[in-house]
Amino acid sequence: MTPANTHYRACTLCEAICGLEIQVAGGKILSIRGDKRDPLSRGHICPKAVALKDIQDDPDRVRYPMRRTASGLVRIPWDEAFDEAEARLRATQKAWGDSAVGVYLGNPNVHSYGSTMFVLDCVHALRTRNRFSATSVDQLPHMFCAWKMFGHQLLLPVPDVDRTHFLLIFGANPLASNGSMMTAPDIKKRLEQIQARGGRVVVVDPRRTETAALADRHIAIRPGHDAFLLAALLHVFFEEKLAKPGHLASSIDGIGQLEALLQPFSPERAAEHLTLTAAEIRELARSFCAAPSAACYGRLGVSAQEHGALCHWLINALNAITGNLDRPGGAMFPTPAVDLLGRMSRGHQGRWHSRVRGSPEVGGELPSAVMAEEMLTAGPGQIRAFVTIAGNPVLSTPNGAELDRALAGLDFMLSIDFYVNETTRHAHLILPPTAPLEHDHYDLALYMLAVRNTARYSPPVVAPPADTRHDWQILLELTTRLERRSTSTWARARLREAVLRHLGPRGLLDLGLRLGPHGLRSGKTGISLRHLERHPHGIDLGPLTSNLLRRLRTPDKRVHLMADFVPRALSRLHARLDAEPVANPQGLMLIGRRHLRSNNSWMHNAPRLVTGSNRCTLMMHPSDAKRLDLRDQQAVIVSSRVGEVRTIVELTETLMPGVVSLPHGWGHGQAGTRLQVAAKNPGVSINDLTDDRRLDEDCGNAAVNGVAVSVRALADQPVGTQAS
Repeated sequence: MTPANTHYRACTLCEAICGLEIQVAGGKILSIRGDKRDPLSRGHICPKAVALKDIQDDPDRVRYPMRRTASGLVRIPWDEAFDEAEARLRATQKAWGDSAVGVYLGNPNVHSYGSTMFVLDCVHALRTRNRFSATSVDQLPHMFCAWKMFGHQLLLPVPDVDRTHFLLIFGANPLASNGSMMTAPDIKKRLEQIQARGGRVVVVDPRRTETAALADRHIAIRPGHDAFLLAALLHVFFEEKLAKPGHLASSIDGIGQLEALLQPFSPERAAEHLTLTAAEIRELARSFCAAPSAACYGRLGVSAQEHGALCHWLINALNAITGNLDRPGGAMFPTPAVDLLGRMSRGHQGRWHSRVRGSPEVGGELPSAVMAEEMLTAGPGQIRAFVTIAGNPVLSTPNGAELDRALAGLDFMLSIDFYVNETTRHAHLILPPTAPLEHDHYDLALYMLAVRNTARYSPPVVAPPADTRHDWQILLELTTRLERRSTSTWARARLREAVLRHLGPRGLLDLGLRLGPHGLRSGKTGISLRHLERHPHGIDLGPLTSNLLRRLRTPDKRVHLMADFVPRALSRLHARLDAEPVANPQGLMLIGRRHLRSNNSWMHNAPRLVTGSNRCTLMMHPSDAKRLDLRDQQAVIVSSRVGEVRTIVELTETLMPGVVSLPHGWGHGQAGTRLQVAAKNPGVSINDLTDDRRLDEDCGNAAVNGVAVSVRALADQPVGTQAS
């Protein structure tokens, strides 16, 4: 009998990056437990971590290059696959121009350091302006505001939850997400510790989520109305002279301008649009300021709406003017062992625009909501070929049904993915990378968001099968081939390929660690890859420290509380103070929701994550059901401007009246997919209802929350359900 070996690594299935202890024998996973010695997660794991075994053993996972033929997908050799990919992409661009090829990056790219290091070079080698990613249906407002206020799109503040005394949460449910844009494993215990030290947790959300149920107070709010409350809180800070920026006072510009712009947003006016009274708004503002330390944090509920950028701007401003920016217990900036600020673009906007709608790029990407129209609208610049890298935009971007139709009409589609999912089923060619446990890992991006500074390198757990490729090897090969366009370019490309192939992600990581803030320049021994390898549980680099002034990337090294878009954004919000609500006979607004056992659309082929009761239901308040003559567990049709789905109603008083909720990431079972477990538990896609025409005007993020919908009974019709 083969003896078991113990491996230690970080989980790569969500932003919490929990430490794992994995028992392996004969190349098979025997058990997965939490690593109690991990300095960040301290032994905590969630159900997703154990599902790494399901992914490793999944018979549906693609392991070798596949070509679509009339009789289905067939395996082909790697060299033949690369030759075909290069030839067809180059032929498309030669005939129709560089931007006739589009590219989409899904969020799993962030969870593989090999892809993080090599994917942007591949995108640049395509020389297309039609670049898209999950960023513009998710965290773009965070990054946009970080660029405008702090000078770099990756200079993102995170709440110092381990030391704060008041955590004000807008539109986030970290008990389900494990923390998002905030790497905070075991967040439940961290929130309970706030309360144990006499602090408070307040949640603002349309639903009494798992996090809201734990909080000291839950404030129900209509979707898209968060900006009214944020503006009113800031109004109180200024009006009652509570604004005290602290040690950043002499480094912040625009406070007076912001105060003037917020004059119309008194608590009395804002209360007309909220469930709070003016007195309650003032009490909340005073309590926040009176706490020994406080942090305001917002996530998807405030990101993915029409005022997303404004909400995050106001959140940052709220932390800044109360002295809670860049101080212990407030909103702080990690000091990661590998600092990406100098290796990635600071940010930009409007260097080019989409062909059909004229939407500006932000950070080098166009809004994902315009992908389908760029494929379906004929004319010069039309997207005729498409590359997806670890993404499933049919289920994760607005009006997914239209994108599904658009992908079906492409001349060529290439997917780098190890699943044939709702998007990649359209691919003519699939290049699959190795599975998470088959390659090494370091959390380059997520340490930029960690609530404590740590570093951990994860070696491979099992050996990959013969004749497979890691994601970085696939990306490097494509990059080199795509850059072969002229003699001079080709020579440089071959030299660069040789260097990068020699270094690989490990070599680049070692350089990043040695040159980082905890490396050779730190005045200590310095962290290197070899040093991390001697500490398999990771290294604790200490709590977050005040470092904003030395990390600022604005040209004048100052914090800018005023940007060009802010007056326009506040003007639009001001216009809503007196405006009548948009007509909707039923008055229902749709929001998404997250579950601990899901992460977008890529967790539903793991058997242990989809067992139990049906999670893909339409949550509705009983008062709305009574008004619409609906009963619990009744089949219904949910309709919006762009489409409709059939699902089951789940009555609950956790949701405020007038708001309904569907979970994100479901909608499986289409012909041509190879997801046996997911096909038995299909659910319905919320993005068959979300509207591709609804964008945050300031940054282009999709406004998938607060979509107007109607609901009616469905008699004797099949619906997307989940097997128990």
